[in-house]
Amino acid sequence: MTEFSKNQERDWIKQRFIGVSVCILFVFALLFLRLVYLQIIKGEEFRLLSEKNAVRLKSIKSSRGLIFDRNKKLLVDNRPSFNLKIVLEDAGEVKETLKKLAQLIDIPFDELMDSISQVENSTVYKPILLKNDISRNQLAIVEAHKFDLPGIHIDIEPTRYYIHKKTAAHLLGYLGQINSKELKTGKYPNVKSGDSIGRYGIEKQFETYLQGKRGGRQVEVDVSGRIIKVLKTVKPVAGLDLNLTLDLDLQQTAEKLLENKAGSVVAIDPDNGDILVLASNPSFDQNDFIGGISQKKWEALMSDPGKPMVNKAIQAEYPPASTYKVITSFAAIEEKHINIDNTEYCPGFLKYGNRTYRCWYKHGHGDMNIIEGIAQSCDVFFYRAGIKVGVDKLAQYAMGSGLGKKTGISLENEKKGLIPTSIWKKKRYKEQWQGGETLSVAIGQSYNLVTPLQMAVLIAAVGNGGTLFRPRIVRTIKDGYGVLVKKIEPEITGGLPASKETLKIVRKGLLKAVQGQRGTAKKIRLENIEIAGKTGTAQVYSIKKNDKRKTEEMKYSLRDHAWFVCYAPADNPVIAIAVLVEHGEHGSSGAAPIAGALIEEYIKGSLSKKTLPE
Repeated sequence: MTEFSKNQERDWIKQRFIGVSVCILFVFALLFLRLVYLQIIKGEEFRLLSEKNAVRLKSIKSSRGLIFDRNKKLLVDNRPSFNLKIVLEDAGEVKETLKKLAQLIDIPFDELMDSISQVENSTVYKPILLKNDISRNQLAIVEAHKFDLPGIHIDIEPTRYYIHKKTAAHLLGYLGQINSKELKTGKYPNVKSGDSIGRYGIEKQFETYLQGKRGGRQVEVDVSGRIIKVLKTVKPVAGLDLNLTLDLDLQQTAEKLLENKAGSVVAIDPDNGDILVLASNPSFDQNDFIGGISQKKWEALMSDPGKPMVNKAIQAEYPPASTYKVITSFAAIEEKHINIDNTEYCPGFLKYGNRTYRCWYKHGHGDMNIIEGIAQSCDVFFYRAGIKVGVDKLAQYAMGSGLGKKTGISLENEKKGLIPTSIWKKKRYKEQWQGGETLSVAIGQSYNLVTPLQMAVLIAAVGNGGTLFRPRIVRTIKDGYGVLVKKIEPEITGGLPASKETLKIVRKGLLKAVQGQRGTAKKIRLENIEIAGKTGTAQVYSIKKNDKRKTEEMKYSLRDHAWFVCYAPADNPVIAIAVLVEHGEHGSSGAAPIAGALIEEYIKGSLSKKTLPE
């Protein structure tokens, strides 16, 4: 190769090198300029965006424990709830986002803003509940517009579902959203803002067992708060399941029998104090409280004259009427004022002082002993017994039988009733006790007040031979795999202040009240099932002697309350019942048939019910 050719080749290579170098320098210049743009010009903006594109912890709500009846029938379940939430940090212009959301799903803007205003500013990264349990139609709309609603998302969480609407509502209770004050107490470590806790009934009393433990999920989210990737999950732990003493079939029968009536039915197993039925009417639908009850529905419940939010079994107090004659019998026999051979003549009235006290049977019962006095509910017989015993002794036996104090059932706001004494009246009214008042007390009127549950516990004790049990509503607590966590044993709280001989006499009278030819409850006799019981008619309004109005012409609210307490079978009872029908007029016709129907249903299948394992 010539020297010229060599020089020409070197020049060509040099030119190519310069060209490549220029290209490389140009590329690096572009990269440098881009770096300057990203780091300096747009650096602050991208820094903020990158912070939002972060790893977050999402809490996972646990399922609440289930509730079953004594026969393992499901009473309270959980179902999926679509809960609308917002993360303020992701929402951009919060007001604009909420205005758009309000228009899309037809929820007032002010309502959405109120949900945010109730939460402290420190929770900007945490989801805030806007609306519980939105409809599937609203869900579809939100999902369709999710790119237009930054920070808005839907959580699918378990929520309560009461399978049998209104059934045992006062016993089971309902849930309500926790408030900020309750959160600060530290009593609810597994509950977050927007969650619900038990507000009433078993749901409240057994909250610590029913409330499970939250889980969590570590997720990566984009600038709008949408999940990009799930990094780690810790599963929640479900709450514990409750197995009740309640008999669902019997409860539903009792509620059906109470339809169009105000009152209560309580049924107890005399052998252990198990609550088989605890019905109060009118009732309410617990499902209305899920996600917050509407103002309209709440006002309707509060204005209802039947007081559906009152558990009449434990919170309503009534004069016991003639059912109290069981107590008067205990006192008179034990204090040796009367015995089985003593008789009193009933002409239909008794003159005491300057007043005439009448018997419910105006023609008079004639000669009465204690057994017939109970069976025929002779007022005159018990007027005389009450005079002999005195008000303070009557009170002693009443309180010894569990009246005038709470039974101890695991439900809130139980009333204790009232058993009057001479000292009580002196303190309360600054007046001396009058002898004539004792006559009224002896037949369950005057100041006497009891609850249906108290009378059920009392008559159960008479039936079982004198043992008073604390009413039991939960038998066992188990986890989701059926493993026993806790068993609640029957609890004896005392014994009736009556000897076996006294109880034998009283039981004979109660048996004749139903099975005897002149018994006040003879109309509810059942074939092959002997019932022992006592009727009662609690006076609400005192009809004056010259008042000629018929009962049907009287205002409903002034009519007498109807009582019936009983147990069956009489010789070896498996069920004890107290029925109170407000303004039902007569215990024999207003309350006794309800008890008779329940006994007939329960006894037919009682052996299978009593042998079920706990």
